[in-house]
Amino acid sequence: MTFLSATLDRVKPSATIAVTTRAAELKAEGRDIIGLGAGEPDFDTPANIKAAAIRAIESGQTKYTAVDGTPALKAAICAKFARENGLSYTPAQVSVGTGGKQVLYNALMATLNPGDEVIIPAPYWVSYPDMVLLAGGTPVIVTAGLETAFKITPEQLEAAITPRTKWFLFNSPSNPTGAGYSRTELKALTDVLLRHPHVWVMTDDMYEHLVFDDFVFCTPAQVEPALYDRTLTVNGVSKAYAMTGWRIGYAAGPVPLIKAMAKIQSQSTSNPCSISQAAAVEALNGPQDFIAANKAVFQRRRDLVVGMLNAAQGITCPVPEGAFYVYPDISGCIGKTSAGGAKITDDAAFATALLEETGVAVVFGAAFGLSPNFRVSYATSDAALTEACSRIQTFCAGLR
Repeated sequence: MTFLSATLDRVKPSATIAVTTRAAELKAEGRDIIGLGAGEPDFDTPANIKAAAIRAIESGQTKYTAVDGTPALKAAICAKFARENGLSYTPAQVSVGTGGKQVLYNALMATLNPGDEVIIPAPYWVSYPDMVLLAGGTPVIVTAGLETAFKITPEQLEAAITPRTKWFLFNSPSNPTGAGYSRTELKALTDVLLRHPHVWVMTDDMYEHLVFDDFVFCTPAQVEPALYDRTLTVNGVSKAYAMTGWRIGYAAGPVPLIKAMAKIQSQSTSNPCSISQAAAVEALNGPQDFIAANKAVFQRRRDLVVGMLNAAQGITCPVPEGAFYVYPDISGCIGKTSAGGAKITDDAAFATALLEETGVAVVFGAAFGLSPNFRVSYATSDAALTEACSRIQTFCAGLR
């Protein structure tokens, strides 16, 4: 349709949303579907956070707010960064958006010119490359496979940087792999960035609190203070606080960048929901003890899923450091035919046949930039995960 913008030709719809939609359609037809596609905790938002939202409604906090966040929320975000990350920011250095996705998008829109490059490690969250393309930039994909535990090396980062590189877009722990960079691994990357003062760092720390075993989270500006003035540290309340639907993300960085992001937001959505902002203040300032309890549940589920998937024929599933995803390799399944007669030519064919034949919905690896793999979100009940993994084992055993 020529009426539509040519910009749309540069991007594709979100694969994770597409999988969730297809699973919902099959469920509506009466099929027994287990959805492992959506990246959101199955826990309810804590009661104190919901109560804060109710108080906000009852006290009339239902009007427009400042475009990029209320003073109360910006103060809570500054306190969070100081308390948890050792980073000192003023409210003027903070931006609040309608979810982390908008914050990332605003930053890219505010900074990218045609030809500007953004380095993105793969596997990547499905939206990163498309947001760069929408903003007129060029994604430069650096692939990290099973052999490096899905983490790029300093040598790879160095080789990807050109005079046109504007951003290094970084996510740890990672969606889709759950891979987390240790302080030593991150310092090796920041050492590279120190040699290239024209490259800025955009770090997506959304899974900061969901880390397992003895892994210790750290963020680039914390590891290398010399990068502070060219780092945008992005986070949000969605994952750790089970607030995906409340749509609050935030970032801190240099004042000129934050002002530019506010300018973009002022002409797109204006302020995030006033009630959600009040709830986010309580999330950041209130009790944090439930995070450890939820994390213990996620770690148990991780171990369950990793164990069961590694017992499936043709699958290799590494143990992730954080988030609530695993990213198994299915090299041993490619080229075979399913019990239902489907040719498993690639990971998309695997995921399609798995859904149609067993009712288990996963997201295929090509959507995240690395094949042949698929992503499982284990943010659902132990019973559902056990049944889903059992079906995957049966499906793999039936491949010929």
